[in-house]
Amino acid sequence: MLYDDNLPIRYPKGKFAMCTVYSFTGASILASIIFSLLLFLSIDEDPIMQILFGGLAIIFELGKFFAWYEFGERRARRNYAGAISAFAFYAVLAAISIGGSIGGINSATNQAQSHVNVQQSKINSYNMQIEAIDNQIALNNEAAEKYIQMERIATGVTRIQRENDKLRQQQLDLAAERDSLPVVSQGSVVGLIDSLAKSMSVQTQTAQLGLVVFLSVLLDFFAAFFVGLIGEELRFRNQFRRVHPFTIDAYTTEAKQPELLSHTMSQPTTHYETHMEEVTPEPTPEPEAPKSLYEQAIDALSANQVNCTKRAVTRYLKVSSEEVDELFSQFMEEGIVSKKPNNHYQWHGVAVK
Repeated sequence: MLYDDNLPIRYPKGKFAMCTVYSFTGASILASIIFSLLLFLSIDEDPIMQILFGGLAIIFELGKFFAWYEFGERRARRNYAGAISAFAFYAVLAAISIGGSIGGINSATNQAQSHVNVQQSKINSYNMQIEAIDNQIALNNEAAEKYIQMERIATGVTRIQRENDKLRQQQLDLAAERDSLPVVSQGSVVGLIDSLAKSMSVQTQTAQLGLVVFLSVLLDFFAAFFVGLIGEELRFRNQFRRVHPFTIDAYTTEAKQPELLSHTMSQPTTHYETHMEEVTPEPTPEPEAPKSLYEQAIDALSANQVNCTKRAVTRYLKVSSEEVDELFSQFMEEGIVSKKPNNHYQWHGVAVK
């Protein structure tokens, strides 16, 4: 088994991270589909046409994200021509999807704005009636002044005063009805649009359109980012399982104990074999003396089990850097190792005697 000095940069994401990524991806794709459906379903009132247009919106949305996933796959395989075609297909579907999202979000904000507009129109109607009564009272006062000039106070002015009293009472009733109207709570989106319009000194419709376009593009890019993240993670997992990198953490120098056989085969032995075993017993092998650090380093470098670097030899032998420096100094004195101009070491091997 070869020793790999290059440790992996990262490990595959855990279950919690992947569940979070899949949740965000599913939620963003679902929101994009819903906003596109709001626009496509409003094209025709016929149920059959709504089913057709709704299916078309779902196909566009799912095809768009699959095209982005395929773009990442082809780019990873260095198939740049296929990646360009997949990106072009995604761009077309993304334009349609963003347009659908803009229409859907705009429809939703218009519906929220309509409730506020209806309530405001009722208030404006009461204000117009109250203003008309004020104008009528003003005209009656001018007529009363003329009656006073003609010294007809008893007949004309008294009648005008009674009419003004009725108009003022009617004005008070209208004001009470206007004030008793239920207050419509302004939605957060409508309040945000009004705040943007005031801060940017633009009309409400312009601020609403800018906010809708921004949210639609952001939603599309958000979903595309997580789809690309899922594709990249799946490719990394497949590569990680295929390579199985061998790191120093997983390495152990402890030798495994020999496993005992659970049973032995019983075979008949002759008298001659038994006599020979008794006469000539098998010599027991003597235990080998442990190798020195010098010999272990020579064996590892000769068998290409470790790269010719101080760091790799230190990790392989599990010794201090000072001892490895002494080993490399001895190697250079013996001509086994030489130093390159870039301060890297080159292994020449031990001369066979």
